[in-house]
Amino acid sequence: MFSRYKKQANAQAPQPAARTESAASAAPEDKRATRGPAQVKPAASPARAVPADKEKKRKERLSEIKVEMHKVLLDSLNLAALEQATEQDLRAEIAAITAETLEEMSIVLNKDERQTLHQELFDEVTGLGPLEPLLKDDTVNDILVNGPQQIFVERSGKLEVSEITFKDEKHLLRIIDKIVSAVGRRVDESNPYVDARLADGSRFNAMVPPIAVDGSLVSIRKFKKDKLAIDDLVKFGAFTEEMAAYLQAAVACRLNIIVSGGTGSGKTTTLNALSSFIDNSERILTIEDTAELQLQQTHVGRMESRPANVEGKGQVSQRDCLKNALRMRPDRIIVGETRGEEVIDMLQAMNTGHDGSMTTIHANSARDAVSRLENMIAMAGIEMPLKAVRAQIASAVNLIVQASRLQDGSRRMVSITEITGMEGEVISMQEVFRYERLGLLPDGKILGRFNATGVRSFHSERFKQWGYDLPAAIYEPIVD
Repeated sequence: MFSRYKKQANAQAPQPAARTESAASAAPEDKRATRGPAQVKPAASPARAVPADKEKKRKERLSEIKVEMHKVLLDSLNLAALEQATEQDLRAEIAAITAETLEEMSIVLNKDERQTLHQELFDEVTGLGPLEPLLKDDTVNDILVNGPQQIFVERSGKLEVSEITFKDEKHLLRIIDKIVSAVGRRVDESNPYVDARLADGSRFNAMVPPIAVDGSLVSIRKFKKDKLAIDDLVKFGAFTEEMAAYLQAAVACRLNIIVSGGTGSGKTTTLNALSSFIDNSERILTIEDTAELQLQQTHVGRMESRPANVEGKGQVSQRDCLKNALRMRPDRIIVGETRGEEVIDMLQAMNTGHDGSMTTIHANSARDAVSRLENMIAMAGIEMPLKAVRAQIASAVNLIVQASRLQDGSRRMVSITEITGMEGEVISMQEVFRYERLGLLPDGKILGRFNATGVRSFHSERFKQWGYDLPAAIYEPIVD
């Protein structure tokens, strides 16, 4: 019936062994336990069952059946042969094995329950189990797992609880191990946290017990299949056409740009959009801990850092990649996120002929971003006077773009600030555009507008020399 992908050594599925342990854990007084835990039904209540309780018990029953079916599939299928199988053949094979096993276990499911079971088993065998529906849902931006029974998702900037759960901690750990082993990394008690990348490019982070006290913690930042261009961000209200024209001139004229913001504020999305203004003839090198940038240019070299192996050797840091990149004749260097000692080499690159380089940094404002750069230089162990450090920053960085996620979940480019040089021992800055909050609507949405500050760009002459003569009107503020 299903011999094509079945293990040849086992003519029949070992259903008694697969069910013995689970059946033993069932309540001893329940005589139906001999049919496996999937047959254990809740005791009949004299009162009418609450619909919510019925639905919960139905899901628990299906979950138990799925665990049993998954054990049978692992014992029955030739997993090596499945690598060559088409999706259609594999679905047919799973349906056949499931139908035969359900019949042997005397379990009856309706059509919808069978379809749900087949899909979940397919996800368990080929994908990431319960996470698969969330990964396929385009409305979900982030998936946050707090132990096996609690999964949150972010939609439109707001967190909400998902109904999807894992069977137990062992089930969750198996999915985590499946993800990290696919990219040659590991996570266990001796190495309890890991960064990885899913097959579609999504960023994955996990932390397991004993560091994670109440069960493994997982966060997945989904990789957007649709690349957002500047026009898309303008349409979504992230910034205005005038700001887009200014940013196009800034990128094309090879200003060094830092995109600053908090977690989830859209820094990488903004960096991706800004990179679309880079000329196709330039050689670009990207350096990231987890490759997320989606550059559209032809001449792009991508690098990704690597953690140490089991023996504590083989680590390749972002700083190592950056040092090597300087020897690869780049026109521009783009660092996905600067968070440590690589800041030294990034500033050196910006100061030594690699104009137009870009990076992101965690900070709450443009002034805070400069302070963060100073702190990272200090943490790198570089003995330099503060004035010299600030002079280095003022010389290297031309523009700071501040992104923010507001309380209603919307993402806005709240400030564009230019660094104009030094005044004494202080870095001088001027804000060109800002987002002004005007109030709060009854539905919780923030009412605001983008506005120019009235300050003419410090780089206006440079823009003009490069053929970007921006009209003076874009710098004129809106007056009420």
